[in-house]
Amino acid sequence: MIKPTLCAIGLLFGLSACQTQPQMATPQQLLGTWNVEVVVNTPAIDYSPANIAFSRDGQLSGHNSCNQFFGHYIQQGHQLQIATQGATMKACIDDLIAQEAKLMQAISLVKHVNISNGKLNLMAANGDTLLVLTKHSG
Repeated sequence: MIKPTLCAIGLLFGLSACQTQPQMATPQQLLGTWNVEVVVNTPAIDYSPANIAFSRDGQLSGHNSCNQFFGHYIQQGHQLQIATQGATMKACIDDLIAQEAKLMQAISLVKHVNISNGKLNLMAANGDTLLVLTKHSG
């Protein structure tokens, strides 16, 4: 009876070690282009080119589903402030326009950032996840 109990305890400890806790995103980790996977609890549209690119000089740019945008950001530890400054105004299909509006609203509310399981999480002041991004490979 003791042996199965010890095995079960060992298995639980082993599984808990596999779970990763959110980590503070370092300024170096933030750099580059990130593809948008989730916008306010809604998966991004499959054929959407939504992404955000963070530059070393504090500038950012991206594609918000229909249009290009640009602005700047400031990161201090786990805090992140993003300010968009402009965007193009192309027309596109209704679903992408709706996602674009939701994405731009979410970007304006970002106050915190972390990395968990290789994903960049941009969060509101209350800790709610607004955007989930994956590093662009290519």
